[in-house]
Amino acid sequence: MRLPGSLYRWYEARIKAALPRGAIPRHVGVILDGNRRWARAAGERAAAGHQAGADKIAELLAWSQEVGVELVTLWMLSTDNLARPAPEVAELVGIIEQAVADLAATGQWRIQVVGALDLLPSGTVARLRAAEAATAQVEGLHVNVAVGYGGRKEIADAVRALLDEQAKAGATLEELAQVVDVEHIAKHLYTSGQPDPDLVIRTSGEQRLSGFLMWQSVHSEFYFCEAYWPDFRKVDYLRALRSFAARERRLGR
Repeated sequence: MRLPGSLYRWYEARIKAALPRGAIPRHVGVILDGNRRWARAAGERAAAGHQAGADKIAELLAWSQEVGVELVTLWMLSTDNLARPAPEVAELVGIIEQAVADLAATGQWRIQVVGALDLLPSGTVARLRAAEAATAQVEGLHVNVAVGYGGRKEIADAVRALLDEQAKAGATLEELAQVVDVEHIAKHLYTSGQPDPDLVIRTSGEQRLSGFLMWQSVHSEFYFCEAYWPDFRKVDYLRALRSFAARERRLGR
C-alpha cells in the first residue's frame, strides 16, 4: 500500500522505535535482486536497472548503520551472472566498479571484496582492491561486496586452500583426513573470521538463496521482499528487521 511521504516517515519511525535493542542482527546479507526486471518494467535497458540498483546501496548502508548493524554483505555479481551476454556483463562490471569506488570515497564504511576474483578482469580486480585498501582503517560498518561470488565456488576454493596449506606443511592426505573438521574449512572461506549472517534478505519476490553464503547461512533467518531492489525502501528494511526480532532463533537446537 502506497502512503503519503509524511505517513511513511511516521510509520518508519514507529517500526524503528519498536525494535528491541538486543534483537538487531549483527550481520545482514542482502541479495540485490530484480534490477533487470525493474528496468524491463520501466521500458529501459538492463544497464539502467543495474545503475538504479547501485544507487540504492548507500541508502541501505546508512539505514544499517543507523540501527546498529555491524556487518553487511552485498551480493553484487554472481558467478552465474558472468555467463550472461558479454556486453551486459561488461556494463554491469563497470557499474559495480564505480559503485564500490563511490562507497569507498565516502570514507564511512570499510570495504572488503569477497568472491572468486580470478574470474574477473585484472583491471576490475585492481579497482576493487584499491577501494578495499583505501578503507582498511575505517571503523564502523564493515561492508562485504560479493563480486564474482558463488557459494559452491567458495566452498571448493576453501577446500583447495586447505589442501594446499596442509601440503606445504608436509601433511599427507591420510593425516589430513583424520583431523579436518568444520573449523578447518571455515578458516579458508572468503569471510574467514567474520560472524555468520543472522539475517539474509532477498528482494524481487524470489524465495531461494541461489547459493548465497551457503556455508555461512546454515542458521540464518531469511526474509523475502516483493519489491525489486531499486524500489527497496527504508520501511521494507525495517519490516525485515522487525520480522527478525520477532523470531525465536533456535540455531539448529
